[in-house]
Amino acid sequence: MSHLQYYNYSGVGETNKKDFLYSQAVRVGDTIQCSGQGGWDPKTGDFNTEINAQIDQAFANVELALTTAGGKGWSQVFRVNSYHVPINNEALAAMKRNFAKWMPDHHPVYTCVGVTRLGADDMRVEIEVQAHDPDGARKAEQKGN
Repeated sequence: MSHLQYYNYSGVGETNKKDFLYSQAVRVGDTIQCSGQGGWDPKTGDFNTEINAQIDQAFANVELALTTAGGKGWSQVFRVNSYHVPINNEALAAMKRNFAKWMPDHHPVYTCVGVTRLGADDMRVEIEVQAHDPDGARKAEQKGN
């Protein structure tokens, strides 16, 4: 799978690659797919237990993963999946607020699911995305040659 390019931001991204053997993002041609981003501090991995702060940080972590992979961030996102413990009106309002902040000019396809547990005890949200980045694909291809 040499045509796939994997990316991890410093801090939690590199730690999770070492400890759990996964990457934060992968570039497949002109698409960037991000693994689920939680509301952790990207340097320390600590969680704010307040749901609004955690969702805000998860959105910032998605931006970090996308830009680390050479993308332009949320402006290129066309698909969002989110997982919540618990799923409630407060969490949904925080998601809507962040959609408006990070994607004011477009509306991606979206799936939202309530689950009983996520990958860490204090984790209340996980957001995964797909982004279309044709310019970044050309740059990545030229870099690889």
